[in-house]
Amino acid sequence: MNTAAIRCANDLKMYQALLDNTDVKRMRERIQRMEEKRESPGIRRHLLATSVRLSRSMSAGLHNMADHCTERLGLCTPLELYAYAGPQFNAACFKPEEGRLFIMFSSSLLEAFADKELLFVMGHELGHHVYQHHDIPIGYILRGKRLPPPSLALDLFTWSRYAEISADRTGAYCAEDLQSVARALFKMASGITGDRVVRFSLDEFLRQVDDMLAFDEQPGQGAPIQDWFLTHPFNPLRVKALKHFTESDLMRSGGIGKAELEDRVQQVMGLMEPDYMEGKTDASRAMRNLFLAGAIAVADVYEGISDQEREVLKSFLEKGYAVEDLDSQRLRKILPKRIAEAKQWASLTQRMQVVRDLCIIARAERPVATAELELLNEIANGLDLPASFVQQCLEASAELD
Repeated sequence: MNTAAIRCANDLKMYQALLDNTDVKRMRERIQRMEEKRESPGIRRHLLATSVRLSRSMSAGLHNMADHCTERLGLCTPLELYAYAGPQFNAACFKPEEGRLFIMFSSSLLEAFADKELLFVMGHELGHHVYQHHDIPIGYILRGKRLPPPSLALDLFTWSRYAEISADRTGAYCAEDLQSVARALFKMASGITGDRVVRFSLDEFLRQVDDMLAFDEQPGQGAPIQDWFLTHPFNPLRVKALKHFTESDLMRSGGIGKAELEDRVQQVMGLMEPDYMEGKTDASRAMRNLFLAGAIAVADVYEGISDQEREVLKSFLEKGYAVEDLDSQRLRKILPKRIAEAKQWASLTQRMQVVRDLCIIARAERPVATAELELLNEIANGLDLPASFVQQCLEASAELD
């Protein structure tokens, strides 16, 4: 099968748009100049210095898996496999260098994952290479000295989640076993590798997503974790999206068509991207009102609203709003009321969305002032969000894995 057919449609659409973005182009040109000048050590040199290269004689089974995946995905670039000591389940694929492609695995992942689970992980990492995801230097952009415009930051986070969906599909295409794929994602989500105390159930894991969907329709209920608004899709969502993929005609004869597959995936992923700036529901209005009051209050709390913060605010607000006409003192006074309204009407995931966007306002100038951090924590506390959520949003940077 042509791997282009497997790729998630939203991944491709956003990838192409990001490549045309001026800030992304500028960063790519800068990275290319650095590589040409060799201002940083090469990837292979770094891997050889910090991890163990797994030769075919050392790890024949892992190399056989790599052979299977490269044949399945139509790759001919030579692979080098590396392992490093690490307690977290992690793997990464790096941009090719000197005609070689590199995949790195943590020791804990190699020891805890069964063969088909490793096939999924390896196929996933190779998917990032197949779709040239590393052409978008997302980590460089979000961690750079010059902050990207908020709209670009949001697009990068959203695109990265769809990029993970595409890579999940190549992983599942290599493993050809949804049960093993789901078990791998379960291990990553829970850290549980044995079955002495907990026995994995695919149906139960998928039911968790159905419960999330139900809670999202009932404002104020449910307790999904804050990882939803970081880079990667929450693992049960990934399994749900992969189940739709395995039910498609891309994986079996007579399955659902590609258009229906993408519609189903969009519905699942929509849990992570509630659109409240233009919505007309009570929840959307409450979220929008909270964002307006909170954004002005956060920007104004330390030395007034700066020109940088003003530009950031304009990118979020509707055309009818003029930042200069907004009364920051009045909005600060009614902020508790708007927090209460959002808590009444908006689900926990929706409230997380607003706070994440407020953190983007605060990050317009770095470092974030203590007064701004205190106000953000006050808003999050009023919305019953985890105490660590604000700090996670402020420190978040996206990296594909």
